[in-house]
Formats: sequence, structure tokens, C-alpha cells
Amino acid sequence: MSIPGLGEIPTAVSASSAATLTTTENLDPFWEYRFEVPHGSTLEIKLTSGTAEKDGTELAPNTLYTFTATKSKINTWHGCTLEITSPTGIYDAYISEPTADETPMVSYLNLHFKLEAFRATAQKLDQMGPRVLVVGPPDSGKTSLVRMLTGWATRMGRQPLVVNTDCREGMLALPGSLSAAVFATIIDITTDWGSIPSSGPSAIPVKLPLVYNYGLGQPEDNIRLYKQTLSRLAVAVTSRLSEDPNVKTSGLLIDTGGVSTSKGGYDHLAHIVAEFSINIVLVIGSERMSSDMQKRLAGQKTSLDEPITVVSLDKSGGVVERDAGFLQQVREAAIKEYFFGGASTTLSPFTQQVDFAALSIWRVTESSTPTAAEDEIYSADTMLERIDPSLMMQNCILAVMYASIHDSADTIRNSNVMGYVYVADVDEKRRKLKVLAPVSARLGDRPLVWGSWPEPMVSLLG
Repeated sequence: MSIPGLGEIPTAVSASSAATLTTTENLDPFWEYRFEVPHGSTLEIKLTSGTAEKDGTELAPNTLYTFTATKSKINTWHGCTLEITSPTGIYDAYISEPTADETPMVSYLNLHFKLEAFRATAQKLDQMGPRVLVVGPPDSGKTSLVRMLTGWATRMGRQPLVVNTDCREGMLALPGSLSAAVFATIIDITTDWGSIPSSGPSAIPVKLPLVYNYGLGQPEDNIRLYKQTLSRLAVAVTSRLSEDPNVKTSGLLIDTGGVSTSKGGYDHLAHIVAEFSINIVLVIGSERMSSDMQKRLAGQKTSLDEPITVVSLDKSGGVVERDAGFLQQVREAAIKEYFFGGASTTLSPFTQQVDFAALSIWRVTESSTPTAAEDEIYSADTMLERIDPSLMMQNCILAVMYASIHDSADTIRNSNVMGYVYVADVDEKRRKLKVLAPVSARLGDRPLVWGSWPEPMVSLLG
């Protein structure tokens, strides 16, 4: 459209077209394409020639992958060409050009081959495969390494059992949970671990995790409850290993949250090592932590009478820091996906009014770090308390437990999670809750557990 004296006025369509930017990037062997996409923006990547992978999972040729709200990288072993398209034009990316001698990816791949040799030996002798724990400071690349080792293992036909012990971030579950899942198929590379299980269809086979609720943001918030939840998860994981020979020989890969060098941080790592019978500890990005772990585990053996090996690994240069604001947006996106679906799937959650009297609600309590003597007392009274609904729980997530409302606090605490509901409104005058759930179901016959993590989300229905 043209206005006299002002010339051509661009239309909305032409402005949108101008914002779309397509470039071609040629990567030599061992190079990496590192990119950051903020929330609300998208980046589309297509492999047009050669081979490339993201966190151990190969990119299919001439397939469009759409990324949003992520900080990641794509690497190539033999060279490739990528077609990059940004509909919004808002992203940050660059190419890292290391050689085989400079990149830690080679040491990660050598580690995979060593684990694969252990798995082959375990398969021949009908023994347990390697049980690997990955630890390190915050933002050192722990989760990326676990995904890498998982992706490479599945490409070899293995079925590793992956465990997430980071209560701040969920794996195939909402934050505040500890979970485990067998990975026998490829991972959706456009997300961290794949879509959170829901009723929607998925092009990538959905992984069904076993989830236990912790409900707090740090292990130190209630170390007794955290250790008890870990122990319960370990029992379930050990049972799965003993029942499935393919999973047994493939072994465990365990991810952890960022650990401080304080005594408390090492204590809960030692608890994981003991409960899951870990025989390989990978320390990434910290020589001091590697030294401390070697001293702490020196001379110890697993329940299978195996020595515990501590391996120090370099941090990848592609690992970037994720600030608190970015991580909060990631948590909110996971909650929205659980109830409403993602970019490719739209779900229709169910809203219902429930009487206060029809609900059994328990709250996760925070406690100070216990003494050594108190640490041995696993009393449910110090972990869960029964409460009446109140305005305090508005906009919060409640975990629906696989238990009965008549069960004891101990039974409820040790039960795994059936699903989650969102408290949209609390009417104290009429004594009713307005609850959002993924499916239409009665809530009165299941106990609900409320924790402080994830934090209240006001914008879910906005």
C-alpha cells in the first residue's frame, strides 16, 4: 500500500518475511554448531548432507527440527551441512572449530566404548552392567553427558535405565520429582528428554517413567525425605534390573543436580552410590570434586563386591550458564506442556470443582539438616503433614499418589506418582477447590501431596 508523500508502507506479511532468515553452515569434522534460542523464539535446523548428532542422537537427513527455549549444540564427527532458519530472527549461534585433540567429545566417546565393553562382558556372563553416576558443579554439562551416553547406548541396541536425582528439574516428569525410565528407542532431540507422558500422540515413542515425589527444591530442604525417596526409587530400579535381562546388562546412568563441595552435598552423593550400587563415578568439570570423591570412596566396594572407579572428565566448551529466569521459564513450559500439550500436540485438560471435605491433602515439610543420630530416624511425621485446603495452595501443583486416602503417611510417602493437578482457585467461603487435571477423574479416592517446588505458577490459565 502506498500513501502520497510517505511512499510504500510495508504490510504485516512483508515484515514477517523479512524477519525469516535462512543460512547454510558447513561444518568440518569435530566442529560444533552451538546455539541459544530464547523463550518465544524458534530456530529450525535441517541436515542437508553429511552426518550430525545432538547429545548422542543422530539427526535424520532432510528433516526439519524446531527448537525453542534451549541452549544446546549439534556436533559432527565426519563433517556436515546444516540449513538454519529462524522465523523470528532472534537467536544466538556460533561455530566452534576444535580438532580431535582439542575436543572433550573424543574422551566422551571413548568412555562410551569402555562402557559398551563392560556391557558385552556382562551379557556373556549374565551379570549386572555398569552403574554410572555423573556428578559435578552446576552448569558443567552433567545432563548433556548422560543424554549423550544414553543416545549412544540405544544406537548400539542397549536399553539403559536412566535415573534423575535432580529435584530442581524433572526427567519426563515435572520438577520436584525423582524419576527413572528405560530408554530403548531414540530421544526426541528437540527437547531435553522427550515429551512428558500425556494423552497426546507422538512421533517419537513415549518413555513411561517411574516417578516419586519429593516436592522441594533442594536435597538439603529435607535431607531425610530426600534420602528416603532415593531409597524407594532405588528399590524399584533394582527390581527392574533383576526382572529384565536387557536392562540388567545395559546398566544404569544416573544424573544429579549441581553439587557444592560442602559435606552435605557429598553425603547425599555417597547415599546414591550405596543405594544404587554404583561402580563408576564420573566427575565432570571439577578436579577438586574428583579428588574429594576419590578420597571418600577409596577402598569401598559395591554390594556386588566390585571396586568403585572415579573418572575425571573435562567440561565441554559448549556448556553455558542458565540463569534463574531462564530455568523458571523452562519449568513453566514443562507444566504447560503437561496440561495443554506442546507445539505439535494440543490437549484439553479437565476442570472440576471439588469439596474440601472430599480431599485428602498432605504437605511436604521442610526441615533443617539433621544430626547423624536424627538422620537414622525416618519418621513420616517429619516429612508429611495432613492439612486442610487454603488460599496458600492456589496456583500450585499437587501430586496425585498411587495410594488410598485411608493409607498411613508412611505408605503415601513411599508411593509413586500417578499424575499431577493444578489448583486454579480456592473458595474458602464455599469450601471448594477449582482443579485442573489432564483427564476427567475422581480425586477424592487418592491422596494429594503439596510441596513448595515447583513454585506457584500464576500464568498457567492466563
